[in-house]
Amino acid sequence: MILRQLFDYDTWTYTYLVADAESGAAVLIDPVMGQIERDLELVRELGLTLKYALDTHVHADHITANGKLRERTGCQTGVAEINAVGCADLGLQDGETLPLGKLEIRVIATPGHTAGCLSYMIGDSVFTGDSLFIRGCGRTDFQQGDAGRLYDAITQKLFSLPDETWVYPGHDYHGRTRSTIGEEKDFNPRLKLNREQFVEYMRTLNLPDPKLIMEAVPANQSCGQAVH
Repeated sequence: MILRQLFDYDTWTYTYLVADAESGAAVLIDPVMGQIERDLELVRELGLTLKYALDTHVHADHITANGKLRERTGCQTGVAEINAVGCADLGLQDGETLPLGKLEIRVIATPGHTAGCLSYMIGDSVFTGDSLFIRGCGRTDFQQGDAGRLYDAITQKLFSLPDETWVYPGHDYHGRTRSTIGEEKDFNPRLKLNREQFVEYMRTLNLPDPKLIMEAVPANQSCGQAVH
């Protein structure tokens, strides 16, 4: 498996390029509009064919490059079916799988940060978007966020994966790049709380809105194509 972790400094967003080494079939997870040339250059350099551009959710902090990538490469775009993003080729549901050469992408519904959050399991790695961070998790105070649902999604679904599973988050604000399920079980302070404590903790975060929320959410409901 080919795996490259890419970073957008303006929004602290990780984008992941994952590919089957034999066939060259590739997916970009959470691509950022402003980084499209960087990402396509890497796809070309590695001799890959982009099959999918997938979002883990409808982002509020950056504009997706999914629509533009489809325009440039003919790849299929995907996001959770619950988000009803009509421009996406694939409305993804929990348990669904997508072929990627000899690999497969397994869709895991992990709602809570937003109502339509997905994680993607490929090989021994899970790409958790804004659901599970390294020693943290995504906020739950907008876009139908629900702290209780997030706690359940992490503890019942993600924490049921093998402890050695690599965790690749959608963001990190402290320079960390990856973790494992076992590490997060042992060391993630928010997930050491019980469900009631977690819900109360998330309720009292009082974070400011993402800077791009008014622009990003409607743009991402149009696969990023509202921005030229």
